[in-house]
Amino acid sequence: MYLLSNRAQELIADEQRYGAANYAPLDLVVERAEGVWLWDVEGKRYLDCVSAYSAVNAGHCHPRIYAALVEQARRVTLTSRALRNDRMPGFLEKLTRICGYDKAVPMNTGVEAVETAVKLARRWGYAVKGIPTDRAEIVVFENNFHGRTMTAVSASTTAEYRARFGPFLPGFVAVPFGDFDALANAITPNTCAILIEPIQGEGGVNVPPDGYLRRARDLCSERNVLFIADEVQTGFGRTGDMFGCDYESVKPDILVVGKALGGGYYPVSAALANDDVMQLFAPGDHGSTFGGNPLASAIAEVALDVIVSEDLPARARRAGSTLVRGLRAIGSPSILQVRGRGLLIGVVTNFPAHRLSEALLERGIAAKETRDDVLRIAPPLVIDDDAIAYLLDRFTDALKAAETRP
Repeated sequence: MYLLSNRAQELIADEQRYGAANYAPLDLVVERAEGVWLWDVEGKRYLDCVSAYSAVNAGHCHPRIYAALVEQARRVTLTSRALRNDRMPGFLEKLTRICGYDKAVPMNTGVEAVETAVKLARRWGYAVKGIPTDRAEIVVFENNFHGRTMTAVSASTTAEYRARFGPFLPGFVAVPFGDFDALANAITPNTCAILIEPIQGEGGVNVPPDGYLRRARDLCSERNVLFIADEVQTGFGRTGDMFGCDYESVKPDILVVGKALGGGYYPVSAALANDDVMQLFAPGDHGSTFGGNPLASAIAEVALDVIVSEDLPARARRAGSTLVRGLRAIGSPSILQVRGRGLLIGVVTNFPAHRLSEALLERGIAAKETRDDVLRIAPPLVIDDDAIAYLLDRFTDALKAAETRP
């Protein structure tokens, strides 16, 4: 049983008293972090296998990113887009060069970048494709997760995300993830785009069939439809490539990025596209007071440097291969499947996965279930062999404990 200290109980009680109950987090009250490790308010150490949903790909409190934050915070942090600042140009140049696009719209959270992509795709549908006014459609995929704004939940098929929040934004058509024929049949003359996650993280670490992304990309080209990739969680090395779409050499028309772009220090996101699409935005069409602010730009520019210079995609590929082999070698009948790419791994269990999450927490590992029967394991990409051994050493014992829990 995971026992909370008096201090932890008091902090949790205050959070529940003064905060909305819109999350059900693990009862781990983190006080500090470094690299792949977390320490609670009593000083106990835990291996972080959540990584703030890929926001800390480079590890917690990376010293180079920290130095950039402190230096910029001494100079200027916010100007709004009513003025220009000296940090955004360099950030945008580096971002577009690494991602391979002409232009980017800087935003803050991942869901804001998704909203940006949806607006841009609809604008393209009317201005370029000639879709009748207010008839544009975007094909989305069952069990998707693009955030929790009204646009994102309108595109969702998950009942709990939608319950009692309607009416919803029209213009989204959902098809099964990985079913190419269903996708092809859903595209009509009014379809302006498809919006897809290369791997559905929140949906259960669902990996599409080999070749599916390439076929979907080719279909979009044939049917004059934009391919939007939501790489907020899969981007910047998480899956073992710079982007999840790189696994099949797919180049989206609009790329949505976030989380790791902020280096674990600050919310930074962006939507990227080439000039033929991005030039459809004019002054006043879209914006954000904080998007591209000097502090965000300085942090994100160095975060990108770290991702490239430390070769985080390759590290994720190697570490993920070791971790998947180790998990599969456990050979327990309670593990139905180990799936994923790089360090985005899902362990499918034949019992409620929250029981395994709780058992791991008792043994110094923070990992969270996604869907009822999938435990997601996604540590920072800087994880080393010793930390992987730490995880595998405790996983078997935690699994046995979870199997017998009520």
